Amino acid sequence: IGHAKSILLNYGLAQKYNGEFHMRFDDTNPTKEKTEFVESIKEDIKWLGADWKEHLYFASDYFDVMYECALKLIKKGKAFVCDLTADEIREYRGTLTEPGKNSPCRDRSVEENLELFERMKNGEFADGEKVLRAKIDMASPNINMRDP
Repeated sequence: IGHAKSILLNYGLAQKYNGEFHMRFDDTNPTKEKTEFVESIKEDIKWLGADWKEHLYFASDYFDVMYECALKLIKKGKAFVCDLTADEIREYRGTLTEPGKNSPCRDRSVEENLELFERMKNGEFADGEKVLRAKIDMASPNINMRDP
């Protein structure tokens, strides 16, 4: 119901302000996604009355662009490959009143990060074993911006 509400809200806003309604599927693992589910969802959205016309997109259509952007961030020293678990990352982020601390992986060389990221792309690690994180500010007052 939450997705239907959001879809109709955004579709209504697009109509009210003479905008365009864009529909995007977050198929971040397209090899496991089934087209029958996509077709079913599209039918349901049309049944609700929303029409995306020619504006239907899939996240997987942009994987190459996202990959190139990630490489640029690594090369500029603004992203790093991290080995911490999700729980450890949460602990390292600190609290709303205390700053976080840097991951032990944060200071890896650009070369090492590029090599690890390529290995991630090639599927050499289990899901979640390594993640790409942005280097932002571990003392940011917005806890969500502490090396996401």
